[in-house]
Amino acid sequence: MKRLLQNWITQQAERRPDAIAVVMNHERMTYRQLEESTNRLARLLRAVGCRKGDRICFLMPKSPTAIVSMLGILKADCVHVPMDPSSPAPRLARIVKSCESRWVLAAGPVGNLLDELISQSEFGESIAIGAMDGQKIEGHNFRAEFSKDDLASYCADSVDSQNAPENPSHILFTSGSSGTPKGVVITHSNVIHFVEWAVNYFQITTSDRNSCHPPLHFDLSQFDIFGTFAAGAELHLVSSDLNLLPNKLADFIRKAELTQWFSVPAVLNYMAKFDAVKFNDFPSLKRLLWCGEVFPTPAVRYWMKRLPNVSFTNLYGPTETTIASSYYTVPKCPEADREPIPIGIACDGEELLVLDDNLKPLPSGEVGDLYIGGLGVSPGYWRDPEKTRAAFLPRPGTANSSERIYKTGDLAKIEANGLIYYLGRVDSQIKSRGYRIELGEIEAALNALNGLEECAVVAIPSEGFEGTAICCAYVGAGHVKVNPATLRKELSKVLPGYMLPTRWMASDRLPKNSNGKIDKPRLRRFFSQDETQAAPKF
Repeated sequence: MKRLLQNWITQQAERRPDAIAVVMNHERMTYRQLEESTNRLARLLRAVGCRKGDRICFLMPKSPTAIVSMLGILKADCVHVPMDPSSPAPRLARIVKSCESRWVLAAGPVGNLLDELISQSEFGESIAIGAMDGQKIEGHNFRAEFSKDDLASYCADSVDSQNAPENPSHILFTSGSSGTPKGVVITHSNVIHFVEWAVNYFQITTSDRNSCHPPLHFDLSQFDIFGTFAAGAELHLVSSDLNLLPNKLADFIRKAELTQWFSVPAVLNYMAKFDAVKFNDFPSLKRLLWCGEVFPTPAVRYWMKRLPNVSFTNLYGPTETTIASSYYTVPKCPEADREPIPIGIACDGEELLVLDDNLKPLPSGEVGDLYIGGLGVSPGYWRDPEKTRAAFLPRPGTANSSERIYKTGDLAKIEANGLIYYLGRVDSQIKSRGYRIELGEIEAALNALNGLEECAVVAIPSEGFEGTAICCAYVGAGHVKVNPATLRKELSKVLPGYMLPTRWMASDRLPKNSNGKIDKPRLRRFFSQDETQAAPKF
């Protein structure tokens, strides 16, 4: 059997067909049901004209139906492109246009969003909709070509695949500084390599009950899904409705008797702020993993003191190098709140390099640019060779041009003991609520609005749920006062909620440095001070 992601489902269905594969609320799917449903969907997609390598978007809340959609797309030899139902239609339209998708699979309350997306003039009738609900979704601008009920007429037997491990499995769109999202291409082998390492390292077995907290358009979810299926464990989908309810999240972990929890630190930090975890809580939990941003040491200490029998592991890695590239299992509870937690050492088959401006290795203790090489490195950005060449470089000191390293844009250092420490971003790319965000994309959207003369977006550390606060300073056109509430409302039409600034400052003019550029360090200092103070006169 080929080494393809979907084949883990087939293998588990053969070994343990009646074992539970996916759980959400009161809905459960066995491995047999998951295998048969995804085989039927793959055949349906082929019947309506989908061919190897076609990109198929899916737009729906996290659910067993979403998992079926993802796997069915893979079994049809296509590339799945998950889209965020909370994003505004113009952003989704840019994703659909970029990946040249002819199909969007949809489910849940997304009819109005689809209507707006399909109404974009460049699409016309070129986009077909498949309704993964029990009835066909209809809107003013579209009618679904099929519904979930149509699956029953297709054969449930296993599907032959034409794909190879080096073919793309999915494209994940991240924030782009030009205002257009970037599509990161990830192959079957990229994911399989990390999952096989992680299942072995964390000793995940058929008895495990793993969380799936991140949204499906976030790369961390790929480990939750395929790490669970590779081991034949249970995948427990966490509803996004629980994200701002720390006590409900804690109750979810208890009631589901989870053995593994994996999320961005913002969620864990939020639960700590609300003291949602009891001493010796979650008796079934064996592992707590985090990735995507820095987990403040005080919050790490909070969790480790309350759960002395749980292992805690920090994973690090950008989307471009597939889920995670390094790991560090914290050996004991840190003694002080300011004690830094390293990102550790490279996962098997990966390589982390701290280099200077000439791509030469730096000695231990010196700060430099962090690069990643190895089996997880993405082929690049979807149909964007210029950005790919800029970020994916030939590995220094090798004659093999196929060996590449990815420039993370992060600063790091390697200590004498071999452990690597993350020290922050080089540029304006940030992490907020676990999402990677280009501040330039927010500025591009603001500059496209009427009524602003100039604006600047900066980010500062926050003790709130988001982890990083996005701040906007602006000058109204003709120095006319513009209400921040109005700006936020207009911005929400083109950007998802997690990219909207939470702090605003109207000013007569923005500070400039000696080069005539907006002085962003000065703005950051202002926003880091008391929020109640009046706007300064620059």
